[in-house]
Amino acid sequence: MANLKEIRNRISSVSSTMQITSAMKMVSAAKLKKAQDAITAMRPYSDKLTELLQSLSATLDADSGSAYSNQRELKKVLLVPITSNRGLAGAFNSNIIKEANKLTKETYANQEVSYLAIGKKANDAFKKTNRVIANKSQVFDDLTFENVAEIAQLLMDKFVAGEFDKIVIVYNHFRNAATQIIMTEQFLPIVPVEGAANTNADYIFEPSKLEIVEELIPKSLKTQLYKGVRDSFASEHGARMTAMHKATDNATELRDQLKLTYNKARQAAITNEILEIVGGAEALSN
Repeated sequence: MANLKEIRNRISSVSSTMQITSAMKMVSAAKLKKAQDAITAMRPYSDKLTELLQSLSATLDADSGSAYSNQRELKKVLLVPITSNRGLAGAFNSNIIKEANKLTKETYANQEVSYLAIGKKANDAFKKTNRVIANKSQVFDDLTFENVAEIAQLLMDKFVAGEFDKIVIVYNHFRNAATQIIMTEQFLPIVPVEGAANTNADYIFEPSKLEIVEELIPKSLKTQLYKGVRDSFASEHGARMTAMHKATDNATELRDQLKLTYNKARQAAITNEILEIVGGAEALSN
């Protein structure tokens, strides 16, 4: 009977785990809808802002470039890995950490690499290197454009001051609940426009093109980082929902197997008891 008790305890434990994973799946599914709507609504604005900036930049002289587009000798690189503050999301966080490590060891092996962590998991992974200049995990407590813009302004200030020659953000791009794509985007310096932009449209610029570009560049950079954080936020809930769905299915399958094992063991125990009673009665009758 001790064996039966052990199996019953395991069934109870697996059932409790299944309830937890099922509840987490439902919570993530509810949060995913709001996060997905937010990033879907933002992408057209972000893309149009970038398109407008590139169109205006293409008409300016090379000497009128912004401080954010200075191409310096690459010595110091700042990586901005964007993860979540919590786990139980499958490979969501580990993929970003692996990609950041790959960039450090391969792409920027000859440069001095530092990190600005957005997300507790990223900070935990890289704080051992003593290269984390800041931990901005608290941004997920109140995810607004203003809070992310402060981080973007910090990055811009450090680039302009010459503390870093290149800043790269690494995050998960949200495609759907089951698919997240690892993105590596150059934040600073601004990537030059490839090809000729469409500048033949008849626009009247007020104030001048240069003033408009200088105003748009900081806003575009802040929007770029906010889009990356929003993308990561939606991807997190999609990944967690998928992971908890699989965990619930696995727990259900394990529970069913344990119940079958329990029933077989219980049947065998009852059969042994019956055989003992029959044997005892047979011995008394003789």
